[in-house]
Amino acid sequence: MDDKIQKQRLQKLRDTMRKTNTDLVAVGPGAHMQYLLGFHPHADERPCLLLIALSGEVFLIPSINAQGSRTKTDVAFQIWGDDEGPNTALKNALLSINADEAKNIVLDETMRADFALLLLEYLPKTKHRFTLDTLGAARMLKGEDEIALLKENALIADRAMLAGFEAIKPGMREIEIYEVIKNQFSSEGAPIEFGIVGGGPNGAFPHHQTGERIIQNGDAVVVDIGGRKNGYPSDITRMAIIGTAPDGYEEVHAIVEAAVVAAMQTARPGVRASEVDAAARNVISDAGFGEFFVHRTGHGMGIDIHEHPYITATSETILQSGMVFSIEPGIYLPGRFGIRLEEIVVLRDDGPEVFSQLPRTAYLVNG
Repeated sequence: MDDKIQKQRLQKLRDTMRKTNTDLVAVGPGAHMQYLLGFHPHADERPCLLLIALSGEVFLIPSINAQGSRTKTDVAFQIWGDDEGPNTALKNALLSINADEAKNIVLDETMRADFALLLLEYLPKTKHRFTLDTLGAARMLKGEDEIALLKENALIADRAMLAGFEAIKPGMREIEIYEVIKNQFSSEGAPIEFGIVGGGPNGAFPHHQTGERIIQNGDAVVVDIGGRKNGYPSDITRMAIIGTAPDGYEEVHAIVEAAVVAAMQTARPGVRASEVDAAARNVISDAGFGEFFVHRTGHGMGIDIHEHPYITATSETILQSGMVFSIEPGIYLPGRFGIRLEEIVVLRDDGPEVFSQLPRTAYLVNG
């Protein structure tokens, strides 16, 4: 990561810390650290923490990781070895940034519990919470550098989706279609992160595990895929029809498409995430399929495929320009088929900008 971007992100975090009266933010190896520094050390059982206070930042870092990490950042290190343990180094780390008496701290919700407990032992009188209103809030607002990487990945996913569609034919197994998609992602330097291929009744399971089922004439096939290049992922869902669509397919597809459009039209800066969920859900409920829309309308996406903001019925998050999230309503009819249509969008001042260039109409495969 460019030093300028690192400094900007740390400053952005400190701005939110001041607004929320936060004395200390502690993050472990993972996506939060990746966002702030552009890397994170190998994650294992050895306590490793990036500690950010208003006055400075410091790494509590195992000696086994220190040399390699030094080439990635100039943040001060407090190094500890296996022969001595992390306690003294942690104490010194807190003292070095004037955080040894921090009262309000934020913990990385994804860090190991033993890391968090070690820190809390040194700060027993603190109030602690997770990152949503500080680091999480900063990560929700994407810079144009992040948006460009997410767009790049979306177009790679478009091509992987097309490769899968062009390979589909009756008699193939779901896993064989997955392998075609996987190979296309790999050919563009974007290893696959996940791939759902759900043929026929398997499509009625939103998180179906791609398997050995044979694709047949009359199947509706759900394809939900994502890869990762340059630290950022993709995520897209489209439909394929093998031969003749199953009974009722066209009606249900049209309803899901209308739900996508309704959510798109509702998503604007200043709108609650729950209102976007309601817009999609109301379309499906009004058409008589409400009980078959069994998940949220969307999730944020950045370094993590699933991150804030979540587009749910209960989310009070106020949407802002620069947020990136999915819009992916679905209808799942047990024993018959499922339909999910998913777009990743960045919210602009005038509404959502869609990353994918693939139409949401079903891809037709000759039976």
